[in-house]
Amino acid sequence: MLSLDTLYESLCLRKRPEDIAVLIRDETGAHLSSAELALLDKAASLALRNQVWQYTSMLESFAAVVGAEQQINTAIQLFKVDHPNGAVTDPQVVDTFLATVSPLIHKNPGFSSYKTDRLNREARAAAGLDLSKRRYNKLFRCLRHLEKKLRTMISQAEKSRFQRIGKHAFAEDISREDFMADTHSACFIAYYTARCNLRSEFTIDGQQRPYDEIADMLLQRCLLHPETANWWAIAQVYVAPHVLDKLTAEQQGFLLGKWTTLLQQIATLLENLWTTNEFNQMTMVVKRGNDSSTWNNTAAAWNKARDSWINLHYALGMDFMLDEICFGKAMRLIAGDVAAWHHAMGNNGDKNLLVWNQLPLPWEVLSGKTTCNRERVAAACRKVGLDPQQSGWLAPRKHQAVPFRATPELVHGVTITNPYLAKILKQHKYFSGKITE
Repeated sequence: MLSLDTLYESLCLRKRPEDIAVLIRDETGAHLSSAELALLDKAASLALRNQVWQYTSMLESFAAVVGAEQQINTAIQLFKVDHPNGAVTDPQVVDTFLATVSPLIHKNPGFSSYKTDRLNREARAAAGLDLSKRRYNKLFRCLRHLEKKLRTMISQAEKSRFQRIGKHAFAEDISREDFMADTHSACFIAYYTARCNLRSEFTIDGQQRPYDEIADMLLQRCLLHPETANWWAIAQVYVAPHVLDKLTAEQQGFLLGKWTTLLQQIATLLENLWTTNEFNQMTMVVKRGNDSSTWNNTAAAWNKARDSWINLHYALGMDFMLDEICFGKAMRLIAGDVAAWHHAMGNNGDKNLLVWNQLPLPWEVLSGKTTCNRERVAAACRKVGLDPQQSGWLAPRKHQAVPFRATPELVHGVTITNPYLAKILKQHKYFSGKITE
C-alpha cells in the first residue's frame, strides 16, 4: 500500500520513469513473470536509489504558482483578521479571503479604481467607517494590490494547468479511490504518466514517445485482468481507441464533453497569445520577445485535447461531425538554432507546418468565426504528401510501443553526464548564456 500511495502522489509530480518503475517492482515484482520482470528491470535498475550519486539536477515537480503570502500577511496586519484556511497559492483561497475582508471598508471586490471606487469623507461617514482618509487609502491600496496579485495567480494557474494537461492529460483528476481500486491499472497509469512528463530534448530526431515497451507490458496486464481493470481511470491519461472501447457510452460522452470544454478554454488563451505576440506563422521560428514557453505549453495542451476529441468522436460513432467542423493542430514554436540545424541536415521542413499554413487558425474555427471541415483538412494534407488518416490530422493515431530508453539528464534540453556538475554550472549561468565575471 505504501508504494501505491507514493505512485498516486507522483501523478502531479515529474518523477523519472525509472523511479516509478522501481516502485512498481516493489509492489508487483512477486507476481510478474521472468520476462515481465526482465523488461521492468530495464528501467528499475536505473532508478536513483540504485545509483551511486542518487541525485538528479532536474526538478521533480512542475513550476508552482507564486502565492500571495506577502500580500495576505500585509492585509492580516492592517485589518486585524485571521489567516485564511488553505494554501495561499490557491486562487480560490485568496478570492474567498478578499470577499471576507473587502466589506470591512465597504469595498466591492474587483472595483479598485482610485478615481471612481474609493469612498470620500461623506460616504465613509454614511457607511459608519470611522477612518481617516490616510488610513482608508492604505487599506484600499492593500486590497487593490491583493486583487492584482489574484489576477496574476489566476493567469499563472491556468497556464500551469494547461502545461500539465499537455503532458499527462487528466491524470491529476483521478481520485485516490479510483487509483487504488486496481493495482495493475495504477501501475500503468503511474508509469505512463511519468513517461508523458519527460522533458523535451534539444534534437532534430524527434522526441521520445511515452508509450514504450514497459508501458505496453503494464497495459497488457490490465487486459489480462478485465474484471478488475479500471478503464475509466486509464482513459484519463491514455485516450486510445482500444481503451475507449472498454468504456460505456455514458462515460465516453462525459469525456467528450470534458475535452470539448477544455478545448474552448485553451482556445481563449491561444488567441490571446497570438494577438499579443508577433509570431511568424509561415515558419513558427521563435523571435525575441515571443512568449515561446507559454505558447508551446498551451499548443501541446491543444493538440492533446484535439487528439482526444477526435478519438472520442470515433469511439461514439460520431466521426460524421468532422464533416461539419474539424479544426487543425496548433504548431509549436521552434528555436532558430534548431531550425538552422534542420536546414544544415537537408531537412526541407515539417509537412505539418505546411498544413497549418493552409488552414484557418484553429481557435477561430472552434469559435465559429470561420469554417473548416474534414475535406478541407484532408485536401491540405494530400497537397503536401501527408496521409490524412495516419498523420493524426483526421483519425486516431496508432500507438505502437517503442523500445525503452533511459531518461537523459538534461539542462535546457541538452544531455549532460553528471547531474551534480550540471547544478554547479547552472548556478554560474553557463547554460543561460550569461557568464558571471
